[in-house]
Amino acid sequence: MAQFMTMPGVGLIGFLVIGIVAGFIAEKVMAANHGLLMNLVVGVVGSFIGGWLAGVLGIAFAGWIGNLVVATIGAIILLFIWGKVRQR
Repeated sequence: MAQFMTMPGVGLIGFLVIGIVAGFIAEKVMAANHGLLMNLVVGVVGSFIGGWLAGVLGIAFAGWIGNLVVATIGAIILLFIWGKVRQR
């Protein structure tokens, strides 16, 4: 269970820090406007989306930079989908 809640090569604290940073980057890229807690949620959920997508595509990633890139891509995808759903 503990391995599921972390990223390859990064501990739990790193997981949370990367989530916040990924959420912040995605927020800026997608021109969204939400706070620190929402950045964390978007980044963490985005890391699961990005990790799943990387696995499906056969892309290996590890460490701070790899996890940040994957989490940010996942967070951007999440915000894009959320924006499309809210437009309806």
